[in-house]
Amino acid sequence: EVQLQASGGGLVQAGGSLRLSCVASGFTFDDYAIGWFRQAPGKEREAVSCISSRDGNRYAAESVKGRFAISSDNAKNTVYLQMNSLKVEDTGVYTCAAVPRCTVVAILFGMDYWGNGTLVTVSS
Repeated sequence: EVQLQASGGGLVQAGGSLRLSCVASGFTFDDYAIGWFRQAPGKEREAVSCISSRDGNRYAAESVKGRFAISSDNAKNTVYLQMNSLKVEDTGVYTCAAVPRCTVVAILFGMDYWGNGTLVTVSS
């Protein structure tokens, strides 16, 4: 059974930090890039970040560059998203997905597998 379990969300004040985890199972982790996208109520889905152990490519949205960092522990089939200097506009449900490559199109529309998201709420 394919699973992508996101966790680590919560309520944090603006300026604070959270670390999200995405644990993958049921497929060959190294064959895919792992991307994060988020969606806030009333807003369009947004590709946030991505990491590919296979080819070393990464992606980060302009809105999170310098604040979010993505990393991967292949031994644990886990990808982490360290989120610092959080802003109110970072609020949303964050979902991780297995994608063929780290591009915006692949993250948003080319997901092979995805899991339930984790809610991040940033208060002012």
